[in-house]
Amino acid sequence: MNHSPVEPVSDDLWTVMSTATAVRRYRDEAVPDHTLQKCLTAASWAPSGGNGQPWRFVVLDSPELRALVTIAAQRTWEVMKDFYRLPDITDGADDPKSRTLRTMAEHMRVGGGAPALVLFCVQPQRGTTELQQGGSIFPAVQNFLLAARSQGLGAAITLWQDACDAELREAVGIPDGWKIATLLTVGWPKGRHHRVRRKPLAEVAVQDRWDRPWTPASAGLSASSAPSTQR
Repeated sequence: MNHSPVEPVSDDLWTVMSTATAVRRYRDEAVPDHTLQKCLTAASWAPSGGNGQPWRFVVLDSPELRALVTIAAQRTWEVMKDFYRLPDITDGADDPKSRTLRTMAEHMRVGGGAPALVLFCVQPQRGTTELQQGGSIFPAVQNFLLAARSQGLGAAITLWQDACDAELREAVGIPDGWKIATLLTVGWPKGRHHRVRRKPLAEVAVQDRWDRPWTPASAGLSASSAPSTQR
């Protein structure tokens, strides 16, 4: 893993993409409207099927909506603990799994208390499958995440909305036929940004056949000259 310092703010796309990890612990500091607006603007630039832009980005500010999210987040944590048979978290344990579980538990305990919350909704287009519908909203989510990271923010994708779908739809006034794709928590990280950990490209990119790793034909596109993707 590359331990070189990571810039907290960057306009370099490669730096932003390679350090846009999920951030679930935030400082108790508000996200300014002008900063959030840049993220929302970036989301609105995303591609969508037929350029239909069948989306709505809902910033959740009211105490009532935040309370709904908090209850849903805490309910989700209880379900996750049971489904995945997660062990009890020991505060003194410092192994990677314990640290991850503590972070997840804190994230869901805080829930709607995160500095900013944004709901991403999509109106299914006629004749599209569930997977195809995602192609018209998740590029917007990714644009938002990258814009957030470039400004030094952290963010995380959640599915807490599933645990309060009916209540949230009624409170927000989401029309019938629209789907809630995801809920993002956003804020200034308590820690530092770091490089993403991903599988080597040789394990995920293939050529012509499922079991034939893709290899660059030109020396100019060798692994050593490609943007760094630290594991």
